[in-house]
Amino acid sequence: MFIVMNRIPVKPEYAEQFEERFRNRAGEVDKMAGFVRNQVLRPVSPDDPYVVLTVWQSQADFDAWVNSDAFQKGHAKSGSLPHDAFRGRNQLESFEVILDTASA
Repeated sequence: MFIVMNRIPVKPEYAEQFEERFRNRAGEVDKMAGFVRNQVLRPVSPDDPYVVLTVWQSQADFDAWVNSDAFQKGHAKSGSLPHDAFRGRNQLESFEVILDTASA
């Protein structure tokens, strides 16, 4: 498994707009080969960033998504929030899963 985490620092006064953007997302990523799930995590502290987490079968699957026409279509609404809605730049991180446990 391959995890991509995008930390996005959103100003509290834009939080609802930011969340609404994801509720009304294009959903293009859901159709991609190797896509497992997408989670948008709201910070408990308003000083912390939102986290957009995507889970993929492999890094190759993620790379195929980033280089696809569907990626462009899926991110077409990305500019819907004004630049001043953010407290800084987003931070993209990626990980390989070495352990995954779940309760039954």
